[in-house]
Amino acid sequence: MILTTCAACAAPLAHDAPRCVRCKTRYCDSTCQHDHWRRGHKQICKKIHRGGNAEQYHADQKYKEAVAVAVEACADDTKGQTCFICTEALHWKTKESLVRGCACRGTAGFAHVSCLAEQANILMDETEENSLGFKVQNERWGRWYTCSLCEQRHHGVVQCALGWACWKTYGGRPEKDELRRKAINILGNGLFDANRHEDALSVRTAESSMERRLGAPEENIFAVMGNLAITYGQIGRSEEALALKREALADAKRLYGSYHADTINSTNNVANSLTDLGRYEEVKPLMRDNILACRSSLGDDHIYMFLARASLAEAVLQGGDCPEAVAILEDVCRRSRRVLGEPHPEYKIYRNNLEVAKADLACARAPEGA
Repeated sequence: MILTTCAACAAPLAHDAPRCVRCKTRYCDSTCQHDHWRRGHKQICKKIHRGGNAEQYHADQKYKEAVAVAVEACADDTKGQTCFICTEALHWKTKESLVRGCACRGTAGFAHVSCLAEQANILMDETEENSLGFKVQNERWGRWYTCSLCEQRHHGVVQCALGWACWKTYGGRPEKDELRRKAINILGNGLFDANRHEDALSVRTAESSMERRLGAPEENIFAVMGNLAITYGQIGRSEEALALKREALADAKRLYGSYHADTINSTNNVANSLTDLGRYEEVKPLMRDNILACRSSLGDDHIYMFLARASLAEAVLQGGDCPEAVAILEDVCRRSRRVLGEPHPEYKIYRNNLEVAKADLACARAPEGA
């Protein structure tokens, strides 16, 4: 993880915890530092320093590990293909193989993580050097998590690798630097996408502490706390997650109104926690209203609409209305297959949910005793 725990005892650290003078490795106190020195830090301190000091060295190592995982996961899909950026099968410098973790299909979308990262980095460097402004910066920042071909988000282990690429690119900047603050968010999202939820929680917690300490705008705090709440839900802290998600939804409505994408997403997040807690009757009216808002502002083919309708389908299925659940999920599968593609994990979830709903419907319609 990013270095938020003591290298010697793994206890959580304050942001101003003492560090090794040479390599900047962080510790609780001098006792932990001396103990770690005796237990082997002495042998690698210079190496860490030459690698850019502790945070940079650690990020570089984690990036290499994440790329290896992503390449292995994509190996069957990438055989015989070439990178759409550099046009080579193997990266000329790192010798890494290809990945594809977006909605591209056919022969499109194959790339090296290093090429994707370099593409995003070049765009951001141009933005900073030429002072192109906040709007352009936001648009170009999307290259760190969105495919430039299909314009859908990267997902899973590919996004995790890009998260580490982003953090190793900007993590060494001063804490107040805008891109460093954006990079920690990208890292947390990547870890979450790769189901590394405990690691994601560590990053989310560090991000929340940092943003509050730096006096971030209310909109930033809202986004960070929403992500933290979702992570709580994934590690089984459902009641805490629901409380935070309700707060985030109230903030979203106050800041943006009911028809904004962030409000729609926050409403979906509340529904997910209610579903985790088995409170399906509360989900139904919440999602019916959210579907109307989403249709009005984002349209029927937006991923937030897919999520809202899938949540409604699960709630009505649990209430015994199998035909409605099947009808909803058939349409969601048809649309998400066209927009996201069959390999996309969200489409696979909707397809599996549809199979469950169809099986329940078949059981309900079967003659008694059959």
